Amino acid sequence: MEVKADFSREEIVCATCKGHLGHVFKGEGFTPKNVRHCVNSLAIKFIPQQVQKKAIFASGCFWGTDYWLRTVPGVLDTKSGYIGGSESNSTYEDVCTGTTGHYEAVEVTYDETLVDYETLARMYFNTHNPEQANGQGNDIGSQYLPAIFCLDEEQKRISEKLLSELRALGYKPATELIKAPRFWSAENYHQDYYIKNGKKPYCHFYKTKFNKAKP
Repeated sequence: MEVKADFSREEIVCATCKGHLGHVFKGEGFTPKNVRHCVNSLAIKFIPQQVQKKAIFASGCFWGTDYWLRTVPGVLDTKSGYIGGSESNSTYEDVCTGTTGHYEAVEVTYDETLVDYETLARMYFNTHNPEQANGQGNDIGSQYLPAIFCLDEEQKRISEKLLSELRALGYKPATELIKAPRFWSAENYHQDYYIKNGKKPYCHFYKTKFNKAKP
């Protein structure tokens, strides 16, 4: 069938996220109504909004925290950023001075039908040294302190339970539990840092802590 030269193409976008979904073609002459839809439905996974939950963890440099948390099946997105400071929307240079009160942290968005908060919190504790009270590894300063920013009472309860488990095993965690204030996204070059650069964390290593006493 000959295609007419005067056909038009209209883009279909998601009303919520503005993501590209496909096109509507008009005037091609392929169908009785002269309209054809090309929609990428099979390539899109729709996740109901109500199953998406968030969690916020700080354990030193947010690059390493992000690296490990994003490996957990069921995690939909991770975002490096700043939280807890007295100034709004501070820059990385501001936070590095140690005077703004911010923590480097990671906001995790996850599908609670695939993973629960406790699994994320266990990964958090297993991938840093929760006993280090002045930073993490060689990153020293108030912006690198370990903390869990609880978004509700259930997250606080689970975090307290895991801290009690660690103490029973001989650990002395310095992790703070803080009611979550506003989270600010860091600059774009901090997002997915290790994936973009093909490297692995220099101060975050996986080590199971919950199945045996501290050596």
